[in-house]
Amino acid sequence: MSPNPLSSATNPNHSLPVIDALYRISSLAGKMEDPQEALGLILDEIVRFLRATSGSISLINPDNGKLEIEVAQDLPDDTNEVNLKPGQGITGWVALHGKPLLVADVREDVRYVELKSTVRSEMAVPMTERGNVIGVVNVDSDVIGAFDENDLKVLTLMTSEAAKVTRNLWLIQKLRTKANQLEAVISIGQGLVTKMEIQEILDRITEEARQIVGCRLCSISLLDESGEKLHLHSISGASEKFRQQPPLSIQESAVGVAIQRGKQIEVLDISRTEDNPAVLQSIFEEGLVSFLATPISYEDNVIGVLNAYTGRKHRFNNEEKRLFTTLASLAAVGIQNVRLYQRVFKSEEKLRQAEKLNALGLLASEIAHEIRNPLTVLKLLFDSLDLEFGADDPRQKDAQVIGEKLDELESIVGRILAFSRSSDHLHEKLDFRTIIEDTLLLIRMKLSQSQIQLKYEPSSELLLVEGNKGQLQQVLLNLFLNALDAMPQGGQIHLEATIDPMNGNGPILIVRVKDNGSGIDTDMIPHIFETFLTDKKDGTGLGLAIAQRIMAGHHGALAVENTGSEGTTMRLQMPAYQESPSSGD
Repeated sequence: MSPNPLSSATNPNHSLPVIDALYRISSLAGKMEDPQEALGLILDEIVRFLRATSGSISLINPDNGKLEIEVAQDLPDDTNEVNLKPGQGITGWVALHGKPLLVADVREDVRYVELKSTVRSEMAVPMTERGNVIGVVNVDSDVIGAFDENDLKVLTLMTSEAAKVTRNLWLIQKLRTKANQLEAVISIGQGLVTKMEIQEILDRITEEARQIVGCRLCSISLLDESGEKLHLHSISGASEKFRQQPPLSIQESAVGVAIQRGKQIEVLDISRTEDNPAVLQSIFEEGLVSFLATPISYEDNVIGVLNAYTGRKHRFNNEEKRLFTTLASLAAVGIQNVRLYQRVFKSEEKLRQAEKLNALGLLASEIAHEIRNPLTVLKLLFDSLDLEFGADDPRQKDAQVIGEKLDELESIVGRILAFSRSSDHLHEKLDFRTIIEDTLLLIRMKLSQSQIQLKYEPSSELLLVEGNKGQLQQVLLNLFLNALDAMPQGGQIHLEATIDPMNGNGPILIVRVKDNGSGIDTDMIPHIFETFLTDKKDGTGLGLAIAQRIMAGHHGALAVENTGSEGTTMRLQMPAYQESPSSGD
C-alpha cells in the first residue's frame, strides 16, 4: 500500500490540506439546515480525506441509550438497523470510554462486530458535546494497518469540528422548532377568541399538538358531570375503530392517573402499565408505545386530559412537556370561554325577555292609569243614581252586580298601579363603576366575537348614585348592544363616566357611550324612544323606550348627544348621590 500523503497531519508540509478539510466541514454550519444531511456531507469529506473504503456516524438515542447509525457510506443497506449498546463492538467501546481507538486488524480484536465482510482495519473517535459523548465517527479500510496514529489525530480533529457543526445545526433546528411551536400556540390562542364551538377548539389543539411535536396520535378526553368517566371528544391521527372507544373510568386506566393526581404522567411503555384490556387491545392495534398524559385544569379543577402517543419508545423532554402543558391550558381556557359565552347568550336572552315583560308591565300601567279616570266617573255616577228597586224586581239584583263589578275593576286597576310602583323601594346607594364592571363582564365575549375594541378608563373617584342596580344595568346593557348592532364589521366603543359637580341642581352623573358606526337616520332620531319603533330585523322596539322610562324613574334622562357618519354618542345622566347634611341645634 502506498503511504497516505495526508496522514502526517502534524507535519507543517501537510497541515494545509487538513485545514482546508476542517474549513469545509465547519462551513456546513452556515450552508445547511438539516443536521442529518450535514452529517452525510461531513462523512463524505472524512472518508475521502482519509482514503477510507467505508464509514459511518452513529448517534446515541436519548430514549434507549443505544448507538444508532445516522449516516453511512459504502456499508450494507441493512446497516442502519444495527443498534449497539455502549460497550458493544468497537463503536460501543469508544462511546462507553469516550476515547479514540485505532484497530490495525479487526480480525484480531474480539470487540469487533462485523457489518461488512471486507473490512480489515478501523478507526473510531467519540463525538462529544460539553464533555458528554453524543456519538461516534467510524472509518474502515479493506487493508490491514491502513491507518496510523497521525490518521487518528486527523480524524479526531475532524470529529471535533463535526460535533461543533452538528451542535450548531441542532441548535438552529431547535430554535426553528421552538419558533414553529410558538407560532402554533399563538395561532391557537388567537383562534380561541373566534371559535365559539368547543369541538372546533379541541380539534384544532389535537391536530396542532400532533403536528408540532411529531406524535403518532393526540387526543383530548373530558370528564363527565360525575367526574368518574372520561369521554373522548377529539382525536388526531387515529383509526376510525380507535375513535369509537367507550368512556373510560379514571379508576381503570393509566390515563386516569393524571386526572387523579392532577399532574402530568409519562409512560415509556404503555403495555407495562395499562390494565384495561380493551384499551390495551386498541393500543396494540394502533401501534402505540409511549404516551404523555397532561391534565386539563381550570381554576385548580381538572376537567379533562390531553394525551400524546408515539409509535416507538420515546422519553418526552422538558420542552415537550412544557408545550403540552401550555396546550392543555389553552384547551381549558377555550372550553371555559365557550361555556361563559354560551351563558352570556342565555343571560342576554333572559334580559331581552325581561325587557319585553317590563314593556308589558309599563303598557299595563299606562292602560290601568287611563282606565282609572273614566272608571272613577262611572262609579260616582252609578252611586249618585241611588237606584232602589223593590225586593221582587230583578233590576235590584242587576244594580247590585253592576256595583260589585265596578268595585272589582277599581281593585284590579289599583293593584296594577301599585305593582308598577313596587320597585321604588329597591333603590339603594350604588357606585356606578360597579354597574359598568358587571355589564362589561356580561358582554366581554360578545365584544371579542364582534371584533369590537373598548376604550374605557375607569374613574378614580366614586360615582355614587341612588337607584335600582338591575334597572340601571339594563339601560347600560341596552346601549352597548345597540352600539354593537351599529358596527357589524367591528369597530370601537368609547365609554366614559364622570360626575359633573357644577350643575345648578346639584352634582350629576354623566355617562357617554360612543360607537363609530354609520349613525342614526335623521328621520328616526325624534322617534327612537317610542315604543315598538325599530329598524332591526329581530328587534322589538322596546329597548330604548324602556331605558328612557327607567331613567325617568331615576330622575334622569337618556338622549342622543350626537350622531352622524362617524358614529353615535348616547348620553345618560342622573343625579349623583349626596349625603344629607347633619342638622344642627
